[in-house]
Amino acid sequence: MLHLGLDLSRKRLDVCVLNEAGTKLAVTQAPPDLDGLRHLAKEVAALGGPVSAAIESMNGARFVHDSLELMGWDVEIADAQKVKGLAPLACKTDKIDAWVLAELSRRDLVPAIWLPDPEIRAERERARFRLHLVRHRVMLKNRIHSSLLAFGKPCPVSDLFGKSGRELLGRLELPDPWTKNIATALSMIDDLDSEIDACEKELRSLGADHPYVSLLQSAPGIAWVLGFTIASEIGDISRFSSPKKLMGYTGLCPRVYQSGGKDFRGPISKNGPKYLRWSLIEAAVHASSHPIYKNHYDRTKARLGRQRGAKIARIEVARKLTEAIWHMLQTGSMFAPARSPAAPLVA
Repeated sequence: MLHLGLDLSRKRLDVCVLNEAGTKLAVTQAPPDLDGLRHLAKEVAALGGPVSAAIESMNGARFVHDSLELMGWDVEIADAQKVKGLAPLACKTDKIDAWVLAELSRRDLVPAIWLPDPEIRAERERARFRLHLVRHRVMLKNRIHSSLLAFGKPCPVSDLFGKSGRELLGRLELPDPWTKNIATALSMIDDLDSEIDACEKELRSLGADHPYVSLLQSAPGIAWVLGFTIASEIGDISRFSSPKKLMGYTGLCPRVYQSGGKDFRGPISKNGPKYLRWSLIEAAVHASSHPIYKNHYDRTKARLGRQRGAKIARIEVARKLTEAIWHMLQTGSMFAPARSPAAPLVA
């Protein structure tokens, strides 16, 4: 068995090849494209034996993984943060990183991440691209508000980008280039509106057939957009054996530092997909006013004070929602408050 460490950068793939005894057989490089990977596979095939490889999770790692798997390799994608914890080094270079990954593969210590299938990847990309467009639209709207504030122009309308707001913007007399910039931003906002509407139409159509979305929509604070995003980010719920496993995956649990009799709790770990974490926090903002969570939210907010109470209270509500989501998806039941019978999903 050959064990390979693959360190990917924008222009090259650094490779370290070890045998079962840990002896270096080769240290090489390859372009991270299909032709370069084919040439690398031929080089390694000349050394003989089956191949087990490890590559850190980053943009482009899945292409390398999929391409080499089709060539007969067994490739794992390692969690980059956990690799740093397993192998802290005084000197860090691409060659050393490749050797560390190869050594972890040889010792069967690769902290591998779960890889979704192409269908789930496509669902995630659709939901994430919609969010990407929404964030660009928000940035443009904030820029227009900033221009009005810079010139002391009040905003007497509730929606600056509605009909009356557009009329107000048309009557503004600002010097160049601000007038031109506002007109350009409004045109881009209109284009983004149409693209976002098209994305939402597609997501609504796909969500109607998704087995998780209808269940998630029964929970407080989750509408169909958040429901589709959460469903695509979770993937297969059966891979989480308990609610704690799912909560750990969301990255909403605090970091824990223990030594002897001391136990410190730090900020949230932020492991797992950031889009899942954002969706759950967004759902918690709305769920915090629901009767089921309102009392707990208000108590936590009052206990921790005005400065940080609201943020921590929202995170706690998000964790409670995560626990409810695990039970809902595992049992196929609609959301139900504690100590009340769950509502079965009606076909």
